[in-house]
Amino acid sequence: MAKYSEIQPQTKQAPPREGFTSTLGVIAATLGSAVGLGNIWKFPYMTGQNGGAAFLFIYIVCVTVVGLTIMISEFIIGRHAGAATVGAYKKLAPGSKWYLAGTSNILAAFLIMAFYTTVAGWVYAYAFQAMTGSLSFSRPEDYKLAFASFTGDPWLPLFWQWIALAVTGAVILAGVKNGIERITKTLLPVLFVLLLLCDVRALTLDGASAGLAFLFKPDFSKITGVTILLALGLSFFKLSVGMGTMTTYGSYIDKNQNLISTAAKVMFSDTLVSILAGIAIFPAVFAFGFQPDAGPSLLFLTIPMVFSSMPLGQLFLAMFFVLTAIAATGAMISLLEVPVSYLCEERKWPRWQATAASVLGIALLGSTATLSTSTLSNFTLFGKTMFDLFDFASSNILLPAGGIAIAIFVSRVLSTKVIFAEATNNGQLKNHRLVTAYYFSVRYLAPIAIAIILLNSLGLVKL
Repeated sequence: MAKYSEIQPQTKQAPPREGFTSTLGVIAATLGSAVGLGNIWKFPYMTGQNGGAAFLFIYIVCVTVVGLTIMISEFIIGRHAGAATVGAYKKLAPGSKWYLAGTSNILAAFLIMAFYTTVAGWVYAYAFQAMTGSLSFSRPEDYKLAFASFTGDPWLPLFWQWIALAVTGAVILAGVKNGIERITKTLLPVLFVLLLLCDVRALTLDGASAGLAFLFKPDFSKITGVTILLALGLSFFKLSVGMGTMTTYGSYIDKNQNLISTAAKVMFSDTLVSILAGIAIFPAVFAFGFQPDAGPSLLFLTIPMVFSSMPLGQLFLAMFFVLTAIAATGAMISLLEVPVSYLCEERKWPRWQATAASVLGIALLGSTATLSTSTLSNFTLFGKTMFDLFDFASSNILLPAGGIAIAIFVSRVLSTKVIFAEATNNGQLKNHRLVTAYYFSVRYLAPIAIAIILLNSLGLVKL
């Protein structure tokens, strides 16, 4: 396969692109993208059910080999090209079809936003109800009825989905520096503070030790081939890679930033948020005799019941859903920036027009996902509701396929000179051993691992 070297600058210079202005801004934005709803319930639950600390160790190995590798690769592509996902491939591999990998990234981001904003809308609604004191019932059945009534209403979930989109659109409209960077630098510290306060409250409950054991006690008997495959899949999806967000954010990173160090800090912080979320949830769940569950059941049924059972429960319930809304918002900001940056750079649309068109398109498509629990509950395509179809197509097909394409592009299409130049900041960083290890991973380990994820998602490989 042909190699492409550095792209020569054009004779006619385009206006300077916006970019992140500080190391903190880079980390806040990329971490805001990585941290999402999965940190709040999926990661802690999977850790507890699959061996506790043993699963956590396997996950860290997998996320280093797969998630971290692809994140660094996207940073290299975006920063070296100085362009978002489609434009980056056009610049680095001119005249080829590699731009289709960027197109796939945009489609993945769009489909994810279609169903992700549905759940984000639910979170926004519950945060509002918790803050106004209207999310307090005496019986567990009442929480189930309240959630079923809310999701079964054809208008309320749509309203909150549109609120989530409006908030995200407003941030994107403000631009990279005054929107994405400023908001994520403000919201992430708030998220950490609220999370730590919930941790302190959960750890002071009688019986909290059972929840900690659920999370952290190693149980090697639960480690099987399936467990390793789960850790492998989670490590890839957890860092928001394979969907163009990190390529786009990479194009906003200054040439003096250490890409490998930045990616490692994001990976560590993302894992820390997931662990802190587990500490906030499971000691309280076990202290009040509830059983852990996954997905909406845990987030929208078990959590409200648990917090309502403790002193000052309404206060901590409101704090918990606010921090969950912050996590969801950071992820939505990065996802929305993918199509917006494409329209701005490739189609030359003004940012306000690109933002408005993207928000409207997601609102229209996403409404079918939201209505999957009400008006469109009996409508299916390929045997799936629209919500499940968007989830399956993006998570099981487009993301792993995008990850494989990114790994192949960096390791087989870009020259090693470009890779080492970007990863070492043109030799200024003395990290050649780390770059060599990264290159081995992106050339061999990561694509094989992601291929296993893809084949398993399609039911072609089972462990």
